Amino acid sequence: MTAPTVLSFLVDGAMTGQFSGRDHGAGVSVILVDTDRPGAGPRLHQHPYDETFVMHGGEAEFTVAGERLTARAGQVVVVPPWTPHKFVNTGTDRLVMTNIHANDEVVTEWLE
Repeated sequence: MTAPTVLSFLVDGAMTGQFSGRDHGAGVSVILVDTDRPGAGPRLHQHPYDETFVMHGGEAEFTVAGERLTARAGQVVVVPPWTPHKFVNTGTDRLVMTNIHANDEVVTEWLE
């Protein structure tokens, strides 16, 4: 049995960063988002696996397979494999979310 891995993602008071599971023997990868910048978010892209977004604070507009939806703190958005998606920070509060990639490394195909 290997020892658990503990990493810190606290940067200037914000939880932000990327965890590649492959580097630590885990089957998932995680991106932590913490921003107060309106409009912040990635361009349209897709992954060959599920991505799960856990909303902790704020609001984001997601575009998933051409459909738009708004997610807020306390909600979870699941995007299936090979589904084009993006999100932008649309709220007046700080956007805080955990993006869970169902793969031991983040694999992204950029579409825009």
